[in-house]
Amino acid sequence: MNIGIVCYPTYGGSGVVATELGKGLASRGHKVHFITYRQPTRLNSFQQNVYYHEVGVKDYPLFEYAPYDTALTSKLVDVIKHERLDILHVHYAIPHAAVAFMAKQILRTQGIEIPVVTTLHGTDITLVGSHPAFAPVVEFSINNSDGTTAVSHSLKKDTLDFFKINKEIEVIHNFIDLSRFKKTNKDHFKKAIAPDGEKILSHVSNFRKVKRVQDVLQIFYKVRQQIPAKLLMIGDGPERQSLEALCRELNICGDVRFLGKQDAIEELLAVSDLFIMPSESESFGLAALEAMACEVPVISSNTGGIPELNIHGETGYLSNVGDVDAMAEFSINLLKDEALHQKFRDQAFAQAEKFDIQNILPKYEAYYQSVMKSMLV
Repeated sequence: MNIGIVCYPTYGGSGVVATELGKGLASRGHKVHFITYRQPTRLNSFQQNVYYHEVGVKDYPLFEYAPYDTALTSKLVDVIKHERLDILHVHYAIPHAAVAFMAKQILRTQGIEIPVVTTLHGTDITLVGSHPAFAPVVEFSINNSDGTTAVSHSLKKDTLDFFKINKEIEVIHNFIDLSRFKKTNKDHFKKAIAPDGEKILSHVSNFRKVKRVQDVLQIFYKVRQQIPAKLLMIGDGPERQSLEALCRELNICGDVRFLGKQDAIEELLAVSDLFIMPSESESFGLAALEAMACEVPVISSNTGGIPELNIHGETGYLSNVGDVDAMAEFSINLLKDEALHQKFRDQAFAQAEKFDIQNILPKYEAYYQSVMKSMLV
């Protein structure tokens, strides 16, 4: 197949998933064209069958905001027409699904029909998409996509609750590349972080309020009172300053490392003993899956799609959002019991194997084929 992929080229989950999906499809012989305003962060080396088309937006004094939607629409029309794409897959509903609809209508006037698949990732539905400023467009765009997927059953339910959707939504879970995310021997690295054998807890996010990153520090504070431990805070974002202030207030800064955005997250997870995800909302929990692939048990909230991934009492523990005491208690009990901790490590990896990209790619291929076939009826 000749596939077009539209995504945001950032560190965010939707961009990462879209890029890894495209690379995976290319490795199976499909031609994949990425269409976005900047080269995606995970598209950092040459790969056969992968093409990149940059969307340029010109500044013009009349516009207070550059019209990216219009520029992207024109670029889609050009790429679909001249590269003869078989299908277009847009990730994140805003504005990509609406833009795809417009491009589809333009191409139709030229006798070209292009099937469009929209993948919903989370905040495009639960946070941004449900806002009155965007909701009508999101609803219309989903209903006028030729196929729609969601990354979890929870997100599918939210979509059906928020909008009047008149077509089926297929659930295809997010995935992990087990050739990259795996437990490796990084004892020298671990020794540098925890020279006296302290337990290492880790957290990865964009440090937004919805991630409840202050809860991570509160949990660590309680764990540290009973177990010698270090905390790795991986990522950055608007809550960074308040986190540093809380760190000083709790007097734990000597055992907390703010590492900023990292590309080789798997090396940090490889030395971790526990992964903390207390989020208020998660459509899936990709960061937790990456930790589990590295044999790291997860302590998390029970919101959104996380329970579809983190199995309570097997791969980690689930608690209500904001229940710092319960999350800390689960962490302490697990870290104190070496045999149980190893059992959870093994079970976390076994669960992650179910989400191996090699198991998910055929599902997308089959879905593309079914959408394309339905267009011929």
